Amino acid sequence: MLLDYIQRRQKMLQEKSDFYTQTGLQVFTKDPLMDDSIDLDSVIAKFESQLPDHIRDEVEMVIIGHFDEFEDRDINAFYKDGALHVSNVQSGASDLLDDLVHETAHSLESVHGQLIYGDQKLKNEFLRKREHLYNILWKMGFKIPKQSFANTEYDQEFDHFLHQDVGYNKLAEVLKGVFVTPYAATSLREYFATAFTEFYLHPDSHNYLKKVSPEVYSKLVLLHGLDKA
Repeated sequence: MLLDYIQRRQKMLQEKSDFYTQTGLQVFTKDPLMDDSIDLDSVIAKFESQLPDHIRDEVEMVIIGHFDEFEDRDINAFYKDGALHVSNVQSGASDLLDDLVHETAHSLESVHGQLIYGDQKLKNEFLRKREHLYNILWKMGFKIPKQSFANTEYDQEFDHFLHQDVGYNKLAEVLKGVFVTPYAATSLREYFATAFTEFYLHPDSHNYLKKVSPEVYSKLVLLHGLDKA
């Protein structure tokens, strides 16, 4: 009897670890979520309801677990080959949802890169903010080469400087009204992805996003309306 229960339990867990949503999205739990209070079904349902179908077109699968890339690149989520790879170590349901939405933004860059970055307006807006950041940090006593602020690509060392040396909490204070979040300052792609996350998870903040980052906001409006074009 006990053996039957164990076998039924194992079968249930196995089935639960790999399922499809009604929209056809495959969700696979490679490694169990460390926080077992997170309702994965609820998070996935919210993910699908808050992002329009055409925005999720490139996402075919969500994989929860631990991946070597997390250690190699000091990240906890990434998009690759139609799949969102998300860490099983999350601080809560909202943290997991944030990762899913953020990486969906990166899934759009391969198919809509020309629309997002082609006219250089996003890049120019980002670099103007980076120059402002450089001036602020210089006055605060952080004397690092200005050329570091002209690099639009993600640089782990630069991110470490912002996160560890300056501190995201301090950055959030001095960059209020400049970047939506401190992480948005780390690279052009993250500037886009953090704004994308804000756009879809906090629709009540659209006026603020439009004021702070008008160019990226206009791109998000265009992307959002592509299904009506």
